[in-house]
Amino acid sequence: MLNIVLVEPEIPQNTGNIARTCACIGARLHLVEPMGFRLTQRNLERAGCDYWDEVDIVQWPCANAFFEAHGADELHLFTGQARRSFADASYGDEAFLVFGRESRGLDLRLVEAYANRCVRIPMREGLRSLNLSNAVAVAAYEALRQQGWPQLR
Repeated sequence: MLNIVLVEPEIPQNTGNIARTCACIGARLHLVEPMGFRLTQRNLERAGCDYWDEVDIVQWPCANAFFEAHGADELHLFTGQARRSFADASYGDEAFLVFGRESRGLDLRLVEAYANRCVRIPMREGLRSLNLSNAVAVAAYEALRQQGWPQLR
């Protein structure tokens, strides 16, 4: 199963969009705290996601806990600081696609610690980033394309 990891997401609507993508493609969603919102029914409804019951969600108390548990797994950290394109990476069946917060991405310490696992989504010079939910969709569909679209029709 493909794993989508959001490290300290800040905007509930983005997380809602990402949860919907995860539901549609059968990916597991990992949410790493602290988050900029609480997972209350009210916030989920405001995020516009009626797919929460279709998503396997794993919550982590902090980035250290997630990376201690999965540091040896197949991680792909998405950051504008990487040189390698996400399209040049190979994604296995249990890959973890890791994304940082909307305002500033992944912490530099993570980027440095996992430098050989960092990838970027190409874009025009001078522009900061795609919307987080768009970046997750682009990355997830490339991983699934490489895997032969498992369990999708």
